[in-house]
Amino acid sequence: MANDHKHGEMDTSVQEATFNGFMTLVARTTVAIIITLILLALIGG
Repeated sequence: MANDHKHGEMDTSVQEATFNGFMTLVARTTVAIIITLILLALIGG
């Protein structure tokens, strides 16, 4: 069974799509947090 594996033949499209979605989520969340902090500084200042 261990001899059936060949390096580089695995389909990684699902993993790549998941990672891209995660990175998009992280980027949007980071921007939202920064905007929220700026607005809090302007309103509370």
